[in-house]
Amino acid sequence: MNKTTLHNIRREIVLTLAYPFLWGMLLFLWLLPKAWRGGLIACCGKLYYRYGKKARLYALDNLTLAYGNSRTPEQIERMAQEVFHNVAGAFIDFFATVLVNRPQRFFKMVTVRGENHLQEAFDRQRGVICLIPHLSAWELSAVTPGMLGFPTKAASKAIKSWCIQRTMVWFRARRGMYNFSRENSYQKLVESLRQGDCIILMIDQDTKVKGCFVDFFGHQAYTPLGAARLAMETGAAVVPMAMTRNGVASFCFDILPELPLVDTGNREADLVSNTQRQTTAMEQFIAQTPTQWVWMHRRWRTTPESLERYRQQKSRNQSAKL
Repeated sequence: MNKTTLHNIRREIVLTLAYPFLWGMLLFLWLLPKAWRGGLIACCGKLYYRYGKKARLYALDNLTLAYGNSRTPEQIERMAQEVFHNVAGAFIDFFATVLVNRPQRFFKMVTVRGENHLQEAFDRQRGVICLIPHLSAWELSAVTPGMLGFPTKAASKAIKSWCIQRTMVWFRARRGMYNFSRENSYQKLVESLRQGDCIILMIDQDTKVKGCFVDFFGHQAYTPLGAARLAMETGAAVVPMAMTRNGVASFCFDILPELPLVDTGNREADLVSNTQRQTTAMEQFIAQTPTQWVWMHRRWRTTPESLERYRQQKSRNQSAKL
């Protein structure tokens, strides 16, 4: 048994033992008065900023990269502190309201603007790609189309704990979003779109899936091609939408008109052009409330040079297996 297997077994045991405490935390947050929740969010945000050294440094570096020409170092630091406050708020608000699945209660805390754009795209029966950034309470964003009554599916990376993964899938399903594993999910997404469903996609992070380099806040960022590929293959509408946080358990969900699809006949160029158009829409959402995005994520981690090294290493590994 190798070290990786032992590490995975140990992690599964620890997370399984911690599972009852997760439910205890949910119960605590559920019962905590809304007026007190704001104080808890402020405290958790400060602690996260103070002790999350790596996350803090990544956030400061990324904010400086994006806003360094227009903000002072002091302003950048204040922005970073707000980022950590808002991330804490997003998680606490999500878990405090995770059992809310009645539309009447859900839409008391979430105000929706632009639902007609989603309805118009859905009525064309080509499927809808709901393009959402990791802004504010993105878990709430992902279930809002389902709460509005649209059949919604999503592929996500599995949480490395069986019981927690099952619970999260159950939470999402109670709010109208069917969730399946990201592994080998492309064909399932195609089938869902051809059935006329909505699917949730987030392309604003640097991941290991196939992507391309497009402009994001003035710098080249490696971005997944999946949304562009799905739209070009199925004719599905791409509709940008995002959640912003107004206060404790108070949100606004904005839905924009469908993005026009670039189709020049040059598939590779069109994939990049459409991915750029989608990324620009995400950037515009983020720029409106920049401190609500996850700036501690290493968005510019992949470079053309590092990608080439990765591909060469992968090729060597495959050759060695032959």
